[in-house]
Amino acid sequence: MIYVENHSQNPYFNFALEYYLMTEKDLKDDTIFMFWRTNPTLMVGKFQNTIEEINNKYVEENNINVVRRITGGGTIYTDMNGWQYTFITKNYNGSGIDFKTFTQPIIDALKEQGVEASFNSRNDLLIGNKKFSGNAQYIKDNVRLHHGSILFNTNIEEMVKSITVAEDKIISKGIKSVRERVTNVSEHLEKDIDAIKFRDIMLKSLLKNVDNIYKLTEEDIQRVNEIAKEKFETWEWNYGASPKFNISKWKRFEGGKVSFNMNVKKGIIEDCSINGDFFGEGNIEDVSKALCGCKYNKEDIKKVISNIDIPKYFFKVNKDEIIECII
Repeated sequence: MIYVENHSQNPYFNFALEYYLMTEKDLKDDTIFMFWRTNPTLMVGKFQNTIEEINNKYVEENNINVVRRITGGGTIYTDMNGWQYTFITKNYNGSGIDFKTFTQPIIDALKEQGVEASFNSRNDLLIGNKKFSGNAQYIKDNVRLHHGSILFNTNIEEMVKSITVAEDKIISKGIKSVRERVTNVSEHLEKDIDAIKFRDIMLKSLLKNVDNIYKLTEEDIQRVNEIAKEKFETWEWNYGASPKFNISKWKRFEGGKVSFNMNVKKGIIEDCSINGDFFGEGNIEDVSKALCGCKYNKEDIKKVISNIDIPKYFFKVNKDEIIECII
């Protein structure tokens, strides 16, 4: 494994760096690791409708960054007292999403600090029954990206104010309710330490068998800035068009929330957009395109869905569940 030092606090640069290391840079090592943070930022899941997920007025008034990930899952808030970690695996020959392999080192590093963490059945890390870390993955051309967040001493009040949480996820939108479900790692440490000290302790554990450290060159930084400007800083990527639909259906499954938004005219699906905080390996546009032109009835939709490898696009969701979600 090679550790890439990254001291940037710019979320657009940091996501561009992940993309660069996945698609362009060859470091002659099959596993790349990073540990980084950003100034206040909302990180939106790949399949989500940004406007529905954020408190846009509050975000603009408080200069909170908004950036879309290339991975699925839900929107998270992070600040300078939170950390992100990234594993990039080259020459990946496996199949499917695997969170446990990449979250276990985090669990082990925290255990060395006296913090008992665990992985839940979906994509979260917990202390007790409270979440402190969410994780997501993206696989492309035999390269797997896994990244996760760590709430160390994140401002929970700012988190609540900046994210618009769907009513099906939370009964009360108040800070008290959120505090009942999430926690900061700092609350569980024996000693009071700041975010930098926490990073140093985590890296000492995570890099105990790693001698190879890479520092970005001027050429690297220039190219990453180009990618950030071309992709991750753009309105088209972070917000994009949000067309109106005349039929919207959604359900929450073990793998996450899935929403189908369709324009149906004369009984035919003409347009289809799929959103949610689910995970998937495939290009979700494949499913949208397959449904366009289909009659909006259960029999015809079932025929279309039967020809699609649903678990590839919707982690922990089966074909029957998707059909019930659409019609």
